[in-house]
Amino acid sequence: MLDTSLKNQLAAYLEKLQFPITLAASLDASEAARELDDLLSEIAALSPKISRVEGNAPRRPSFEIRRTGTEIAVAFAGIPLGHEFTSLVLALLHVGGHPMKLDEALAAQVRALPGDFQFETFMSLHCQSCPDTVQALNMMSVLNPRIRHVAIDGALFEEEVAARQILSVPTVYLNGEEFDAGRMSVEQILAKLDTGAAARVAEALNEREPYDVLIVGGGPAGAAAAIYAARKGIRTGLVAERFGGQVQDTLSIENFPSVEYTEGPKLAAALEAHVRSYGVEVITAQRAKALHPAAAADALTGIELESGATLRAKAVILAPGARWRQTGVPGEADYRTKGVTYCPHCDGPLFKGKKVAVIGGGNSGIEAAIDLAGVVDHVTVLEFDGKLRADEVLQRKLRSLPNTAVRLNAQTTAMLGDGSKLTGLRYTDRRSGQAHELDLGGVFVQIGLLPNTEWLQRTVALSPRGEIVIDATGRTNLPGVFAAGDATTEPFKQIAIAMGGGSTAALSAFDHLIRHSAPAETAKAA
Repeated sequence: MLDTSLKNQLAAYLEKLQFPITLAASLDASEAARELDDLLSEIAALSPKISRVEGNAPRRPSFEIRRTGTEIAVAFAGIPLGHEFTSLVLALLHVGGHPMKLDEALAAQVRALPGDFQFETFMSLHCQSCPDTVQALNMMSVLNPRIRHVAIDGALFEEEVAARQILSVPTVYLNGEEFDAGRMSVEQILAKLDTGAAARVAEALNEREPYDVLIVGGGPAGAAAAIYAARKGIRTGLVAERFGGQVQDTLSIENFPSVEYTEGPKLAAALEAHVRSYGVEVITAQRAKALHPAAAADALTGIELESGATLRAKAVILAPGARWRQTGVPGEADYRTKGVTYCPHCDGPLFKGKKVAVIGGGNSGIEAAIDLAGVVDHVTVLEFDGKLRADEVLQRKLRSLPNTAVRLNAQTTAMLGDGSKLTGLRYTDRRSGQAHELDLGGVFVQIGLLPNTEWLQRTVALSPRGEIVIDATGRTNLPGVFAAGDATTEPFKQIAIAMGGGSTAALSAFDHLIRHSAPAETAKAA
């Protein structure tokens, strides 16, 4: 299962085990079970602290990783390779006693949770969003034995996926009831389990001293800004809902200079490690609610968070990024994660053998259609315009696939369903005015991006498209407030360009600080 190089790397990691661990395998006669048996045998052979036993879990094939002689354990139903191989390695290390990278205050909250929690995460080995959720719940189960977690590969348990009508990954169940869907961190899970956690976090954030520079956003622009600011030796903070932004949802990156190929989550992890290496105070699982401009050139700017906390800084860099644009038609919100999805790489395998539609004829839409054509029964591309906007090389590839079709001048008017899942889509031919319906199992929306700037209205100047208006130095219309990345009027939305914009904004912010200094007595100003 594992090549020699990977075995050698894994063996080196397993030398960090502090306690013996047991792999309890629950197998059947399937080919997947034989593959899992081989994988576990190879892992057990790499360390004298790992032993194999037979398990009795109801899902087969599956296995449990347990700290020998204790209740500390995590489980996988499936073969955690692909994007989940890192989850497997971390589970082995954490169950074996190797310290996890988690803030001690968060760890203490997890240990103190009252009650019993049985989590099930349905994931896909092709999903780049799933590992974050799997790893967060695995860490929680190691910290608190009353928390149990099993990560389930939906491709191996199709009947269970169908019975629960799961059409998006990751989907998490708690004690048999649907808990949430999508990428989640330990902070986000805790906030749902411990209703007092958010208030305690907000109180602690309110007590923080003002920053020299505070960056809002953890994508490439925000990360680059944080690195450049911290290298100037000034106190730098970064607040974001999640680190990585859209990069976390990008499967392959092939146009990043000097790197022929990488994947979004890998790049996001490298960016975060680089940012933290400079001592930047990174605050995640927090969403910005409002910008409070400084009352004077030498006063402080405030960033109010939805949690109720307010962070203050002498200079602020806005890098909130963008999100997938929605169609806004009736039924879209009703069937989101129930047939309407925005990530073909994550959710595509759940639509195996079904008819699906892709809305959008740009590069992202045509790339999605090409990928899906290898999994689903048929793909229909719906493009509002009279021609596709994707690169010609992608259009040629699409035309070569026998199970695809393109409908131009197609205006989507409704997503249809039976109340529990999507069943089809209605669109109008803009030339003839004729309405059409498609019977579908899924709809993948790929119609571009929207800047995350609603919270900035009536404060910073925005373009008609909602983008933050900046000059060549990243300055906005407000003194001490700068911006960078996909949420700005920079016309080209690319990772490399966002990083350059973040770097420019940080240098401009430093230049601003040289000329203006907030006096100490304003540190606690409202």
